[in-house]
Amino acid sequence: MVDIRVLILAIDRDDDFGKKAGVKGPVIGRNACLDAAVKLSLADPEDSDANVLYAAIKLHDELKQKGEFEEVEVALITGHPKVGLKSDMELSKQLDEVLKVFPADGVIPVTDGAEDEQIFPIITSKVPIITLHRVVVKQSPGIETTWYIIVKYMKEILSDPEVAKVVFGIPGLIVLLYGLSKITGVWYPQSEKIVSTVISGTVLLIIGGLFFTRGFNLNIRRAFASFRHAVVEQFVVVLSFVAGFLIILSGAINAYLNLETYSLHLIGSYPGTSLLATLIYLNAISGAIALGVAVMIGGKVINSYLRRDYHIWYYISALLMTPTLWITLDLTTRYALSIFTISDIEVFKKLVLGLLDVSMAVVIGAYLRGKVRGWINNGERDSMRSVAKA
Repeated sequence: MVDIRVLILAIDRDDDFGKKAGVKGPVIGRNACLDAAVKLSLADPEDSDANVLYAAIKLHDELKQKGEFEEVEVALITGHPKVGLKSDMELSKQLDEVLKVFPADGVIPVTDGAEDEQIFPIITSKVPIITLHRVVVKQSPGIETTWYIIVKYMKEILSDPEVAKVVFGIPGLIVLLYGLSKITGVWYPQSEKIVSTVISGTVLLIIGGLFFTRGFNLNIRRAFASFRHAVVEQFVVVLSFVAGFLIILSGAINAYLNLETYSLHLIGSYPGTSLLATLIYLNAISGAIALGVAVMIGGKVINSYLRRDYHIWYYISALLMTPTLWITLDLTTRYALSIFTISDIEVFKKLVLGLLDVSMAVVIGAYLRGKVRGWINNGERDSMRSVAKA
């Protein structure tokens, strides 16, 4: 018999015993450790830390029976759910408490993986490690068990339509498309390359669209329903926005096609640099931008009037300010092109017109605000409708 005292030490670095079974470490002694292992087994039968403690108790009993050491004791130390410095400091503290109760000459750590073994330097700084006892939890090796697990997860996937679409639907569609391309290639060999390119592009669009919608948590059905609701409920606004956009787009295209003619009219020569071309282009489309924005805001004004929306005064004020938008774009681009200076009388006239326009919009808006004070805005109307329906 070797005249030393041996400590069988079970290690739970992430404190599963505390989280799941309410067992506070350290736990010292065979009976206390057995009670802790039973508590964790009942709380979570699949947790491997309970098996580690059972293995430590079994090793303790075997060494006791053999009588090779003077004294043998078993203990459990638990760390912290936040694995790292905090858990290792807690393990070191609990090990000190164990060694005060049972001053061991050597320790046999019992672990279930490399993670728990990272605290071995802490253990060796306090007491020598005699040997390591690693526990490997056995799984059923039968093929039927593996097949059962596969079938189980397949059933879970198929029971969720959304998951099934991703796991089976997308790969199935991709295989179907590639199979179609191969068959088409057999029938029409000359079009094989074109069909293959089209299929590849379609597959990339499908996968990219799936990742994009999932990544940004976009709901296509909800977006389509919202769009349909907006078109039905605010048809005038939608129509005005489409019309305004088309006006701006047509103005932009017209300015691009007639840029050289407009440049000759504005500065008397062709634009020599891309910067000059950009400034001339902005000046050319300033009228279309102002008119398009005015049409969009005009739609909001009509919609607000029909629905008796209190905010009509704000939209009318904005509509009256659209000439100022055109004046601002025209003046800034002309000034950038050095067509005139700030001291020119034309600049002064346009600035006065812009100030008068803004002042008139503010006065009319303030007047209308008082006139439509009794109107109900859309949000309050919808709330009242919801309450009435309820």
